[in-house]
Amino acid sequence: MKKVKLGSLGLVVPQVGLGCMGMTKFAGHDVYKTADQEEAINTIHRALELGGNFLDTADQYGPGDNERLLGKAIQGKRDQYTIATKFGYEINDKGELTWKVNATPEYVRTAVERSLKNLNTDYIDLYYLHRLDPNVPIEDTIGAMADLVKEGKVKYLGLSEVTAETIKRAHNIHPISALQTEYSLFERTVEEAGILKALDEMGIGFVPYSPLGRGFITGDIKSPSDLKEGDWRLNIPRFQGEQFQKNLDLVQEIELIANEKQVTTAQLALAWVLVKGYVPIPGTSKRTHLEKNFEATNIILSNEDVQRLERIVPLGADTGARYDAHGMESIDQ
Repeated sequence: MKKVKLGSLGLVVPQVGLGCMGMTKFAGHDVYKTADQEEAINTIHRALELGGNFLDTADQYGPGDNERLLGKAIQGKRDQYTIATKFGYEINDKGELTWKVNATPEYVRTAVERSLKNLNTDYIDLYYLHRLDPNVPIEDTIGAMADLVKEGKVKYLGLSEVTAETIKRAHNIHPISALQTEYSLFERTVEEAGILKALDEMGIGFVPYSPLGRGFITGDIKSPSDLKEGDWRLNIPRFQGEQFQKNLDLVQEIELIANEKQVTTAQLALAWVLVKGYVPIPGTSKRTHLEKNFEATNIILSNEDVQRLERIVPLGADTGARYDAHGMESIDQ
């Protein structure tokens, strides 16, 4: 797989990364489906074989279990992987999520030491602030993160789900290499808000998570009953009521173009992100899905292909909120 620059400080990653959140439980619950840990580890190894060695996790996932799984998977091959993790959702001394955001300089230090231990490594390639702490100036948080770079514990810094103004303030303290935010044919707020334009001006890379619209754009979800009881997506407006059917109609239109090109809707949606020059991190814990996702790098989209897709889901189209009300409150808007 071709390598690309992420940001302007020297970070190089494959065109497509691997989102690892679904490989473990989240606060005691399955994220989507029950993950087979052995298959998850095999998926991480297969990613390396295919050149997709960019792994994305967070201390919140588990909490801690996801990082520990990655630490186990990369043992003996640490230098062959590029590891991105995140902090910000507070984890107490008992290893439990408090569901508060904590980005104080003191907590930055606590969080990174815990992640290094979980990952069984002495450095993190890309360290993101998971969510903005409204009670702590971003300058203070980034200043503490910058100290980690000086100490060699972190190589590059990133942010997640923040505004262009917050990014600029952070970038003035220490260069930011990447922003991670949800982005797909179904979710283009970062485009509408001018955030992508700001990233381009500052030379910051963009890593879209949920590039398949939380799985909706795969075409595998035909009705809410396809999501098992306890699947957290059932709480998201995108997957509820009339909005579900509207979105399903959109996916069916996308599928027509995918069939013309003899690819899956998921591959087509990933190719759309790739043609924009971004580095998506679709999540999976299965080798078969990973291989299909990586094959999207071989798809060539013309300007007309892109325009056809964007006519189906134009900028500003309402596909339903991407989180419940509480989740939306945690986003810097």
